[in-house]
Amino acid sequence: MWEYAPAPESRDIANLKPTYRMFVDGQFVEGSGEPLKTVNPGTEEVLAEVSTAAPADVDKAVKAARRAYDRVWGKMPGSERAKYIFRIARLIQERSRELAVLESLDNGKPIKESRDVDVPTAAAHFFYHAGWADKLGYAGLGPDPRPLGVAGQVIPWNFPLLMAAWKIAPALATGNTVVIKPAETTPLSALVLAEIIQQADLPPGVVNILAGAGDVGAALVSHPDVDKVAFTGSTEVGKIIQRQLAGTGRRLSLELGGKAANIVFDDAPLDQAVEGIVNGIFFNQGHVCCAGSRLLVQESVADELLEKLHARVSTLRVGDPLDKNTDVGAINSREQLTKIQELVETGDAEGAQRWTSACPLPDKGFYFAPTVFSNVSQAMRIAREEIFGPVLSVLTFRTPDEAVAKANNTPYGLSAGIWTEKGSRILWAAQKMRAGVVWANTFNRFDPTAPFGGYQESGFGREGGRTGLEAYLDV
Repeated sequence: MWEYAPAPESRDIANLKPTYRMFVDGQFVEGSGEPLKTVNPGTEEVLAEVSTAAPADVDKAVKAARRAYDRVWGKMPGSERAKYIFRIARLIQERSRELAVLESLDNGKPIKESRDVDVPTAAAHFFYHAGWADKLGYAGLGPDPRPLGVAGQVIPWNFPLLMAAWKIAPALATGNTVVIKPAETTPLSALVLAEIIQQADLPPGVVNILAGAGDVGAALVSHPDVDKVAFTGSTEVGKIIQRQLAGTGRRLSLELGGKAANIVFDDAPLDQAVEGIVNGIFFNQGHVCCAGSRLLVQESVADELLEKLHARVSTLRVGDPLDKNTDVGAINSREQLTKIQELVETGDAEGAQRWTSACPLPDKGFYFAPTVFSNVSQAMRIAREEIFGPVLSVLTFRTPDEAVAKANNTPYGLSAGIWTEKGSRILWAAQKMRAGVVWANTFNRFDPTAPFGGYQESGFGREGGRTGLEAYLDV
């Protein structure tokens, strides 16, 4: 058995400051809200104090965004807007190591994920959308698509920098201005992105970043001068926002929860499938809306696959998010850890067979060992509810029709995975599955050129790709 020596990344690279302020009208300013302390989930230590917004600050930010839209950004030719967006992308690349370490400190995800996935993909979104800024008339959205105005955006804590890029880049490329609120537990990378925006000389007011809790998000999405709301988060909050905006004429896109099915047919390459299953549910501690949290395995290969899966999951290292050898980092908050523990207990109570990796867990911090439930029925809560943690539910099926029926037996519809050697079966199943993204013989692959979004209680609207531009345009 290999023993890995610690290989920690230096936390000094993050340039952590004791205090952070919100960003309004091109300046860092003190908010009128109660300051919040952001905590490192890997150690439970306070990282920094962050100034938060009050309703009056939300109003100031929206006014600044409106002025910037009316006077500068809305009128600016796309070729000029592109230069600013491209500059932001380059600066993210230049400061990528700093951003990666900061993200792992504030969020708890392993440094190798922040470094190799989150930060490069965030830069890629700005690069990609910079390319669209002067070509909107050729995007197939009509000859003269117009920006909507001011976009109010609220993002979650699972991919703080990446979600900010997903929201800000298309809004800027299409000529809109932005007021964005990062999650209460992970505000730091968004506020460093504000430094980058200032470095890029973006005109004041084009992007405004407000820290705070749900009340700040609520004030932003209900502000009468916001033309477009984009929200990523829980289905419950998404429904509240949809009710608020109904009948107002304001545009809305929602990317909400998921309970994705990952289907393994009997002809699948099982070793490859195991890697995809592990990536699908244990990537980012399972804090992924499109996580493959329901594994559907054809009965004839179920025992063999489970044996391989247990062996592979046993090798995952849980621990310090800044250690380059860590596979599974810290759960983002105590609140989230409690929710995971409660749902896992219901799995035990309802009679599923629980297997948990025997890996050692650190003494301090919020950690949960990778867990696999077998003998799961569709009625169990662990098969129906989004756990948002490193917990996998395994169900079996006999026929392809049964696999698709079980995959679609959910109120969600964000993503799905298919593992099989047959291309015809992939196309057949993908056509029948009610999911916004269907991966074939892979999982959790993201690209700024490909649209992402869901059906049903996973929301509506698309982000990324040519299709994603439409959410920010009057066409």
